[in-house]
Amino acid sequence: MLHRIKKSAVGLWRDESGASLIEYSLLIGIMVLVTVAAVTAVGTWAGGKWSYLQTTLEANAPTPPKQ
Repeated sequence: MLHRIKKSAVGLWRDESGASLIEYSLLIGIMVLVTVAAVTAVGTWAGGKWSYLQTTLEANAPTPPKQ
């Protein structure tokens, strides 16, 4: 009985089929983090550009003539 448990434990230790799943899961996780960081950075950059454009347009807007 103890021999069978030891044999099963050694078999599980040498089995590498789950290692690929873990590696791919980590890779996908890293890719998701990089994508979220890139989208956030681009969103911040684009928001800054729109704010600058709005400020510039408001500062240089023509004043309506006085009546």
